[in-house]
Amino acid sequence: MRTSTIDRAALFVALAASFSPARALTQEELVAKIQAAGYSQVKDVKSTAEGTTAKALKDGKPVTLVVDSSGQIKERN
Repeated sequence: MRTSTIDRAALFVALAASFSPARALTQEELVAKIQAAGYSQVKDVKSTAEGTTAKALKDGKPVTLVVDSSGQIKERN
């Protein structure tokens, strides 16, 4: 089976799209992501050198969170 030029071009575009850098989340999307991870009352969202920080509640207890550039949510001690 021969691959046409159009098929190869479509494959190239699909591969290029999968390797494009991720866009930054909006604050609303970031808050939704944090809430989906089980946190509530998300506030004080700020961009810092270590990532985006926020304050929230987890199981009724206050926590400070850091969301790194890959989107991982970590509690700061």
